[in-house]
Amino acid sequence: MSEAWIIDVARTPRGVGKQGKGALWEVHPQRLMSTVLKALAERNALKTEEIDDVIISCNYQYLKQGQCIARMAALDAGYDIRSSGVAIDRFCGGGITSVNMAAASVMSGMEDLVVAGGVEMMSYQKEQGLLGPLDGWNLHLREMFPQINVGIAADIIATELGYSRAGLDRFAAESQRRAGIAMEEGRFDKSLIPVYKDDGSLALDHEEFPRPITTADKLGELAPVFANFMDLPYFDSGLTYREMVRKRWPDLEINHVHHAGNSSGVVDGAGAVVVASPEYAKANGLKPRAKIKAMANMGHAPEYILNAPVDAARKVLGKAKMNLSDIDLFEVNEAFAVVPMKFMRELEVDHSKLNVNGGAIALGHPIGATGSMLIGTLLDELERQDKATGMVTMCAAGGMAPAIIIERM
Repeated sequence: MSEAWIIDVARTPRGVGKQGKGALWEVHPQRLMSTVLKALAERNALKTEEIDDVIISCNYQYLKQGQCIARMAALDAGYDIRSSGVAIDRFCGGGITSVNMAAASVMSGMEDLVVAGGVEMMSYQKEQGLLGPLDGWNLHLREMFPQINVGIAADIIATELGYSRAGLDRFAAESQRRAGIAMEEGRFDKSLIPVYKDDGSLALDHEEFPRPITTADKLGELAPVFANFMDLPYFDSGLTYREMVRKRWPDLEINHVHHAGNSSGVVDGAGAVVVASPEYAKANGLKPRAKIKAMANMGHAPEYILNAPVDAARKVLGKAKMNLSDIDLFEVNEAFAVVPMKFMRELEVDHSKLNVNGGAIALGHPIGATGSMLIGTLLDELERQDKATGMVTMCAAGGMAPAIIIERM
């Protein structure tokens, strides 16, 4: 089986995902994605007629984000019409999965050059009111697995594992501090692609969401958000969120500890990775930056939603025949503070090796795009620190987690 090489990575800055407030909200999602695709093609002199596929993750595939956004964005980027495209969805994990699928097709020998990534306009999702229950109103499935709000699930995990509000807030403040240092030192600059409006004016060329001056004390003043959900109707089920929770946890008294400051930010963004076979790269003068060592997917109890990254990490290490000590740096998506904190506790990973430039609490989480963005952030940081090997994993709705291990070349 052939190797799969990462040739390059690129992403947009993340814009605040609110209509009328964020810098990107008026940019068409296809245009946002095509900004990254075009930049990757130009700076690597890719022969777009030879790109076998463009695989793009997008969670909310409706209207402007529907109609196979991968194909439409590739056309918008000026790719040759012979370059095909496909859109996928693994909720939050899709941005890793798109890259893993690209790598798998290259490693199998079926394809030679694939561009993979993700895009999500959270401002557009909010505008259209596209949110619905995870079970898609499948009442049979709901009785089997009562899947609730992700924030409530985060609070349930924190309650069962004994995480304190103060500890979660300290983690969140550190994410902001690290992101501030990363921005000040230009650690994101290598992959960051400015976004322009159709009239040629600049839309955004820097991270818009972070608040590096945030402190744990200030976060401690924020009221928990998800306690307010408990007595609201769970869509049109006739039940409240509290009654849905009791289906699975009849006696649990939830300690609500998550809020806007220790949860991932709502943002718009896009990112992508160029994956090639060694034979194609050598024949076309493409210099590899890393190779993909191993990939894995893992499921966990869907009611908990967020618990699969630990198992995914163990699985991908097994596939790579590696130990945790072999991994120099980790990127674990900060969907909620409890997710990376649980990861570090259960796998005994030191915080000095995890999310060293901050994470989604500070930078934001554009659902379908985040995974490919994190792969790029990891690769840039491995190069900056002259380290060798890194892992990316993240929780995804439905109780899933993809994972990938990359090694610098």
